[in-house]
Amino acid sequence: MKAPHSALCVEEAEDTVEELRAALAKAGITLPSLGLDPVSLAREAPCPLIELGRCSVETAQRLAAALR
Repeated sequence: MKAPHSALCVEEAEDTVEELRAALAKAGITLPSLGLDPVSLAREAPCPLIELGRCSVETAQRLAAALR
């Protein structure tokens, strides 16, 4: 995998995290651990995963309701 492609993957993932964070905020939901998975960034050619992280039962219920 070429370096420019990897950089684009990381940039796209960062943009997606920000989009998701904004959409969740509009629904009144905060996922404190939302971000890029550091292990997937450590690869030679990073193609990051997005870490949604842990949340309280109340937050999970609100997230489920927002997705319905």
